Amino acid sequence: MGSRSPLANTHSVTPRFTVGCDHHGWWVVQDRLGRVGGLFASEAAALHFAGEESNHDARAVCRAPAGKCIEFGGMTSTTRNTLSRRYA
Repeated sequence: MGSRSPLANTHSVTPRFTVGCDHHGWWVVQDRLGRVGGLFASEAAALHFAGEESNHDARAVCRAPAGKCIEFGGMTSTTRNTLSRRYA
């Protein structure tokens, strides 16, 4: 009989969402497409959101490396502080 290669070798999926903490300890979900994301009070809430948005495809969600802070929307702390002073 013919041999088949595993499905995992034929399809490459780039995760759509990255989940991790920012420097304040908030949980962040970032969409690589820049379309959706958010700040969450718990890891469970962040993972729930990413799971719902990706139709529960575990391949579409990845964790940020341990110890690496991620920032929501690419805003640095300086930008965030400026905005909070301006609009407070």
